[in-house]
Amino acid sequence: MNLHALRLFTKVAELNSVSKAAQALMISQPAVTIQIRNLEKELALTLLESKGRGIKLTQNGAFLYKQAQRLFDLEQDIENKIEQLKNTGNEELQIASTHVPSHFLLPKWLAYFKQIYPATNIHLKTANSQQVIEELLHYKVDLAFIVKEDGHHPDINYQFLMNLDYWFIVPYNHPLADQTVSLAELMQQPFVTREDGSSTKEYLNALCKVHKIPPPQVGLQLDGINESIHAIAAGFGTMLAPSIAASSFIQQQQVSRVFIKDIDIQRPIYLCTRKNEQHHSSSFNNFLHIINQSI
Repeated sequence: MNLHALRLFTKVAELNSVSKAAQALMISQPAVTIQIRNLEKELALTLLESKGRGIKLTQNGAFLYKQAQRLFDLEQDIENKIEQLKNTGNEELQIASTHVPSHFLLPKWLAYFKQIYPATNIHLKTANSQQVIEELLHYKVDLAFIVKEDGHHPDINYQFLMNLDYWFIVPYNHPLADQTVSLAELMQQPFVTREDGSSTKEYLNALCKVHKIPPPQVGLQLDGINESIHAIAAGFGTMLAPSIAASSFIQQQQVSRVFIKDIDIQRPIYLCTRKNEQHHSSSFNNFLHIINQSI
């Protein structure tokens, strides 16, 4: 495959315009058009089609664009790692994680790792599960941690680490505090929920669907675990929270549990890596060894 033509096609797809791509790349518009036509001929696929005065990607074009993005992200990742080796002699370890592992598991693992390997620089990004997987697929990070039951991506390896209990919590003096109720009854309460893309929000909606009840009314939407639990402690609503995060608030009598008839929730934590990636840095392997020893 002609990688130069693929790079031009990627820029056209990114800007949704041949003329804008030509301007950004500082080459003529006819030159861009010719390269893309040659790429289509080479692949025997139509990648672009007219839409009004502009263009749009065909289904095949959208597929190629997504794969090309990953290819050029890998190229950038290789360049970044080479630069790191030149500057420090060590590869940096880039990690992405959803909020629960990032706040309650990774600090301990990372602190132990740094005690043994102080020269390795580590960067940890915290985001929701959808964003974390995108970071991993596009070579922005070396490994990732998520809490998620299903919807696994075919290009990702998922290594199970552990299960975490999840509890429904309410303000400490709430009428349902320490009570056992039906799921339908609890769903009548206003909920503090996470942002779109959060696996906890997806899980709550799926739980309601399985039990054939409407999802809860969203009274407040927040982006983080701690912010959400603090809102409950301040006196508003209910939420589904990991026990590892909620237990200290319960001990301090800031929030209380609500028990659901015949429902106990455990959710899996996975360590994620890119599939078919055989060779990893020594920092990567050393960190995985520490995690596997810790669980």
